[in-house]
Amino acid sequence: MFGFFRKPQLPRDVEQKIIQQIREAESGTSAEIRVHLNGPLKGKTPLEMAQLTFKKQGMHLTELRNGVLIFVSLKDRQFAIVGDSGIHQCVTDAFWNEVKSEMEQLFRNQGPGEAICHGVKRAGEKLKQYFPAGNVNPNELSDEISRS
Repeated sequence: MFGFFRKPQLPRDVEQKIIQQIREAESGTSAEIRVHLNGPLKGKTPLEMAQLTFKKQGMHLTELRNGVLIFVSLKDRQFAIVGDSGIHQCVTDAFWNEVKSEMEQLFRNQGPGEAICHGVKRAGEKLKQYFPAGNVNPNELSDEISRS
């Protein structure tokens, strides 16, 4: 759904499912996962836009530097996954490439909602392994989907 002045969105029930998946994924970890829906990329790569969005949203300011952003351009049907330095030190590029490949297949076959939920779930599994939730587990960033 794209209007002249409208920000990108998925159907309401799909967005609610993504938000619920974020909450579930974060429940066992001190890390933060965000999903950002973007309009057209306008000549930039999804990774470039994801890195800009990561900084703009202050995701690099989490205490343990363990934020993960799933950036999706619905209009261009492209996405990128960015992990902060804390999680990147723990997992290899091979893991992120594997998740991206799985998401690409789901994006084509089942749509962006299923692909995003899968990416959030997989990121959450890794984050729980390396950054388990402690006694105090503040939600440093909103679970809501951001957009531009």
